[in-house]
Amino acid sequence: WTTRMKGFIFLVMNLAVSSTFSLKNTPTFQKWTTDDILEINHGKDDIMVSKFLRSSVSDVNRLWTSPIAYVLDESLEINAKAVILNAFEQFRLKSCIDFKLRDSEEDYIIVKKLGGCFSYVGKVSGEQVLSIGRFCDEISTVEHEFLHALGFDHEHNRFDRDNFVTIDFDNILTGLDYNFDKVNGEDYTDMGVPYDYWSVMHYGKFAFSNGNGTTINSKDPNFEDVIGQRRDMSPSDTLELNRRYKCNLSLAFKMYCGFSKRNMCQMKHCSNSDVEWELVTRAEGGPYSDHTNLPTGLGHRGGRDDGYFMHASTVSGRMGDSALLETQRMTTTRKCNVKCLQFYYYHSGHESDDLNIWIREFQSKRDSEGSRRLMGQITGLQTFHWRLHYVTLTATKDFQVEFEIVKGAGISSGGFSIDDINLSETECPHGVMQLNDVVKTFNTTTAQFIFGPKQYTQVGYAYRIVVAGYDEFVGMGIQLVSGKYDDQLEWPCPYRQVVLQIVDQTPDLQLHMSKELTFTTDPNVNTSAAIVWYDDPRKTGDIITTEKNETFYAGPVNGFFMLSFENLISRDFIKGGNAMFAYRFQDITPLVNGSKLPCNPWTPMKITYPPRGVDYGSCSSRILPTKQPTTDDSIFSFSPTVVASPVLTILLALMLMMR
Repeated sequence: WTTRMKGFIFLVMNLAVSSTFSLKNTPTFQKWTTDDILEINHGKDDIMVSKFLRSSVSDVNRLWTSPIAYVLDESLEINAKAVILNAFEQFRLKSCIDFKLRDSEEDYIIVKKLGGCFSYVGKVSGEQVLSIGRFCDEISTVEHEFLHALGFDHEHNRFDRDNFVTIDFDNILTGLDYNFDKVNGEDYTDMGVPYDYWSVMHYGKFAFSNGNGTTINSKDPNFEDVIGQRRDMSPSDTLELNRRYKCNLSLAFKMYCGFSKRNMCQMKHCSNSDVEWELVTRAEGGPYSDHTNLPTGLGHRGGRDDGYFMHASTVSGRMGDSALLETQRMTTTRKCNVKCLQFYYYHSGHESDDLNIWIREFQSKRDSEGSRRLMGQITGLQTFHWRLHYVTLTATKDFQVEFEIVKGAGISSGGFSIDDINLSETECPHGVMQLNDVVKTFNTTTAQFIFGPKQYTQVGYAYRIVVAGYDEFVGMGIQLVSGKYDDQLEWPCPYRQVVLQIVDQTPDLQLHMSKELTFTTDPNVNTSAAIVWYDDPRKTGDIITTEKNETFYAGPVNGFFMLSFENLISRDFIKGGNAMFAYRFQDITPLVNGSKLPCNPWTPMKITYPPRGVDYGSCSSRILPTKQPTTDDSIFSFSPTVVASPVLTILLALMLMMR
C-alpha cells in the first residue's frame, strides 16, 4: 500500500485539538488515490475470456448456487484476505449470497494474487480463478470482481447504454475498442433495473484513454464525475443481484425502522409511569426534525415524507420512572452470535437521565417473558445534535432489542429521541467519531486535525483515531500511543488491520455506499519506513499532553485524505451539517496461514450507572387486549370478573320473575 500514497504530504503545525507536539510526531497525511482497475492492470480489461459469451448472465446454468465455495490462495497478501472477507460480509448484508470455504465442491472460486484484478463473467466449470493482485485490495474492487463472477458485465457495456452515455472512440487506445462493445440484447438481462451511473461496475470517464480526452461521457452532466466510483456496491447493483438470484431476504440484515409515515415497524412501547415513548415530528427541547429527513451535504432533505421519530420526555415524572420501546422478536441465523445495533439518538434531557439498551432472549417459541441482559447505556450531557451509536449484541436464541428510558434526579428540559434503527448479524465498528458543522470546521487555509480519545484494543494496544481536513480534502488516520500494557505486547504491532470509514448516512444500512480504506501492519510487505508508525510509541514518538491533561507517548500518525469535499457532499456523507467517521482496529493473525477469521469474542460494555429497576417483562407480555374476551362459563355471556351495578341486578331479577 505504500506506493499508493500519491500526491502530497502535509506537515501541519496548527492543530484543531491542542497538544504539545515536537516535529517528530507532527501529523503527516497523504492523499490516498484509489487506483483504477485499468491502471492496475496496465491498460488491460478485467474480464477473463472463457468459452462462454461475454455478457451478463441470463443462462441459469452460469449462475452459482449459494453458498459459493471459495479458496484463498497462499499467494494473497494478508490485507487482501481480510478485505475479501469484509466484502463477503457486504454480500451477506445486502443479498442472499453466501460464501463458504471449499470442502470437496467441484465448482469453486480460487482467489489468487496474479498480475492485476480480473475475473470470469458467471460460473465456469471446475476451479475458477479470480485475481486480487497488488493494489486490488480495496473492498469496492473486490466487490467489482466478484460481481463479474456472479454474472455481471460492465454497466457501460449494456445494450441500452447509448441512451445514457456517449463513447468517444477517437480517444480510445488503438486496438482496445472492443472494451466498449455493447452486449447482445438476447444474451443480456438487466433484470428490469434502470441504467445506473453509480454502479460499481461502471468504468470512469477516462477508461482506456489515449491521452486525448475522455472516452465515456455521461449525457446527464451531473454524473460526469460519478461514473467509475469505487466506494461500494450501489443500491441498483444490489437490486439486480437480488433479482438475478431470486433473493427474498438478506442473510445478515434483520431490520430497519425510520418511522416514516408513522410506521412503527411492528415495534411496541409501554410504561408503568408518566414517562412514555411517543411517535412525534418534533419534541420539546429538541430535536426539531427527525434524522431521516435532515438536509444532506447538497442541502436536500433526506426524504419527502413527514419526518417521524420516537421520543420519550423526562420533563415530568419522578426519578426512576421508565418506559420501554421494543422491537419484534427475531431469530438468530448465523453461526457467529454477534450482532450490530445501529441507531441515531438525540439527548435533550438532564445528564442524569439514562437510555439503556437491553437484549431479551427467549428460551422457546412459547416463552413470552424471556430473560434480559444490559448491552449498552447512554447518559451524560445533552448532545444538541443527532448522534450515531453502535451497540454490539449477542444472542443464540430468538431475541428482541429494548430501549429503556429512565428519568434521572435532575430537572429536564427534554428527553431522549431515537431514529433510523438498523440491526444486522455483522460486526460493529469499534468506534465512531462525529464532527458537527464539518464544512465550517475544515473551511480554513490551514490543515485541521481532530484527535479522538485514547482507547485500547482487546489485547491492549493503545491508539487514537485522527480526522483531518485540508485543501478541500477530508481523511482519517491512526496513531499508536503508549499504554499500561505495552511491556506485555509484541512490537512492532503485527498483523493488525485498520479499517477507516467515512460513513454514508443514508438511513437504511443496506443502501449505504460508505468510503472505506483498509491497510494492515504486515512486516512481510511493509518497508522499514512504514513499520515505524506501528512500532512501540515509547521508541518512535514523544511525550505529549492533551487538553484533558493526559500525558503519554504518541507515535507517528498514519493518515490519508480519502475524499474531496465535492465527493463528501455528493451522497449522504453529511447530514444536518454533521459527518461520521467509523473505524476498526482488529487482529487478523489467523489469516497469515489461513483463510478464515474466528468469531470475535464479545467484550461487555462498561456501564456507568447499572440499572436498579425491576424487569416487568416485555411490552408484549404486559399489554392486555383492549376488549375482555367473553366466556361460555356464564349463562349471561359476560365475564364473571365484571361486577354488576345494583340497578342492573334489580332489573335482571325482575326479568326472571316475569318469565
